[in-house]
Amino acid sequence: MTRPRHATSVGELARGVVGQDRLLLARAITRVENEHPDSQQLLSEIFPHTGHAHIVGVTGAPGTGKSTLVTALAQSYRAEDQTVAIVAIDPTSPFTGGAVLGDRVRMRSLSGDPGVFIRSMATRGSLALSKTTGDVVTLLDAAAFDRIIVETVGVGQAEVEIASTAYTTLVVEAPGLGDEVQAIKAGILEIADILVVNKADHPGVDRTVQALEMTLEIEYGEARQIHHHGQLMTVEMPAPLLDKAKRWRVEVLRTVAREKAGIEALRAKIEAHRLWLEESGEIVARQRLRIARTIENIIRTELNRRIVAGMPASGLNGLVDAVRDRQIDPYRAARKLLGEV
Repeated sequence: MTRPRHATSVGELARGVVGQDRLLLARAITRVENEHPDSQQLLSEIFPHTGHAHIVGVTGAPGTGKSTLVTALAQSYRAEDQTVAIVAIDPTSPFTGGAVLGDRVRMRSLSGDPGVFIRSMATRGSLALSKTTGDVVTLLDAAAFDRIIVETVGVGQAEVEIASTAYTTLVVEAPGLGDEVQAIKAGILEIADILVVNKADHPGVDRTVQALEMTLEIEYGEARQIHHHGQLMTVEMPAPLLDKAKRWRVEVLRTVAREKAGIEALRAKIEAHRLWLEESGEIVARQRLRIARTIENIIRTELNRRIVAGMPASGLNGLVDAVRDRQIDPYRAARKLLGEV
């Protein structure tokens, strides 16, 4: 297609995304990530072209080799001539506001492959997923990638939020990190569709695998709630299938991503889970969950915009000074401002 020299209109960007123009796709992502005023219109225009890609989430503690695993998995998909988009969620730089780790630095072996698109996104001050991650995934879906892989930063709420974005969630562990059951302690085991013990050539791998497999003996079908940092947080997951024999059984797979060992088995297991989602009807429940979260985020963003737009600057400045002088606490200050909007 003929690429506009400076594509700025929503229509040009939408056509570029659907037409798989990588430059215009990158521009569209930047516009959405920066929450440009017309980003919602852009997402509305490309939405009818979505709903085809399988979204794979990769989460787990730092040091488990998630990026190496994602790279090896992407290479495996490319060997089957499937196109892959990777969204790598990174910590935010305190200086630039952008991602600390660059996508090209961590996954340079994939650079130059026309069937792979990689984008780093900053958490923007949160330990959760970037609030525009779902929108970026929507753009990649409209760009007709066969597989979309979202790799979390590996700490905090992002580990559990990925379950409302991905259709298949991989929880990655590794031996020798000081605690064979840290996945349980971190509260992310319950959202796993596949458990991966990477760096399986390291000492202690058998203990790690055994600890994880023991937890999987717990009867399936319990309410999916997680204990995280001492608090109970409910994760909205699809209700379990009534027929116990038809439920998906989580398994523990061993990989050595650096040597690509176990990657083919992992890809096959992801494909098996995708087929199970479709045959069991569970995919509908997960799609509904993702749509519900999207609508909630849109409402939250719009309410925040309206509140801030209606907030008198003079009143805010005065309350800031009052809070600083300890004449009022920030909670009462916030309630006072909300009452004036």
